[in-house]
Amino acid sequence: MNALAATNRNFRHAARILGLDSKLEKSLLIPFREIKVECTIPKDDGTLVSYIGFRVQHDNSRGPMKGGIRYHPEVDPDEVNALAQLMTWKTAVADIPYGGAKGGIGCNPRDLSVSELERLTRVFTQKIHDLIGIHTDVPAPDMGTNAQTMAWILDEYSKFHGHSPAVVTGKPIDLGGSLGREAATGRGVVYATEALLAEHGKSISDLTFAIQGFGNVGSWAAKLIQERGGKVVAVSDITGAIKNKNGIDIGELVKHKNETGSLKNFQGADAIDADELLVHDCDVLIPCALGGVLNRENAAHVKAKFIIEAANHPTDPEADEILSKKGVVILPDIYANAGGVTVSYFEWVQNIQGFMWDEEKVNKELQRYMEKAFHNIKTMCKTHDCNLRMGAFTLGVNRVARATLLRGWEA
Repeated sequence: MNALAATNRNFRHAARILGLDSKLEKSLLIPFREIKVECTIPKDDGTLVSYIGFRVQHDNSRGPMKGGIRYHPEVDPDEVNALAQLMTWKTAVADIPYGGAKGGIGCNPRDLSVSELERLTRVFTQKIHDLIGIHTDVPAPDMGTNAQTMAWILDEYSKFHGHSPAVVTGKPIDLGGSLGREAATGRGVVYATEALLAEHGKSISDLTFAIQGFGNVGSWAAKLIQERGGKVVAVSDITGAIKNKNGIDIGELVKHKNETGSLKNFQGADAIDADELLVHDCDVLIPCALGGVLNRENAAHVKAKFIIEAANHPTDPEADEILSKKGVVILPDIYANAGGVTVSYFEWVQNIQGFMWDEEKVNKELQRYMEKAFHNIKTMCKTHDCNLRMGAFTLGVNRVARATLLRGWEA
């Protein structure tokens, strides 16, 4: 089942639990606006090449739309749609005043030089500058984009609208980026994990962890888990997978990966098959990579008691059912990985005020938001007698539906 079908299914289930009017339900699913633009740039050798850029703006009932821009060869309109919708529910669960959006360009950033990427980003910004904005739609980095991409968007947008640091988040610190933003998603994952474990009378220091994906989110989560006394016993990424039942030294692993670009040949652990990581013997499994990695083939073999969805949509609905029957507790993506968008919100707030926070304040506020959201989800679980995924979806959908009705939906 693809991301869009799964997201729609979860939404419909939540709408049924909440008893939403069928016309309102349909209206909430349809995106506010879908944008598709042609971006033609000269390559470094002088030849012209064309790419297609997308932006799906899903809902703006609770505030400006918010979501990443990805540069990836398979930027598929369906997936962008699903991710934009997911951002609507995610921002509502975190209780930050945004709606959802997502965008991207169908290109392989590895095949482009830095100057080609800059030209492409600027052309894309020229095509959509009048459809994004501080109080309209605020992009952020995603797969294949980074703080530099945001700097180019900011510069190009500012040529049309005057200096506007709040038009994008995830910027370099020197251009109004927030301290703590780089670690935010991984740190949010850890705060979310702590909230869930506390509910079960456990703490990070008592448990073992397996982490799939060792990019920004996975490496920060691993680092912070180790700091709190947790044992990371297995790690994998696109380059390979490793295990050490006594715990992997994450500081050394980060150093090794920075030096070699790979997890392979790391001295402090043994190599394992990448597929084995998801079914590795551990207490907590944290998928931080791609969607759909837990499916009906491997779900029955998962040994973890807790799954923290740091990636978007890592668990197929079929796997969801198998894991629930086994008694595995799944902390859903729309809550677990909301740390990134929450600190993006803090960045936007700081830019609008023209007053920057220190890192301690950013982390403290993030912890407060993550804890508050967890307790709100638990309240929905009790009210509607449902699992954490539906608790999070009903919380998010209910907030968006209420905002829509209060604003005068049928007017």
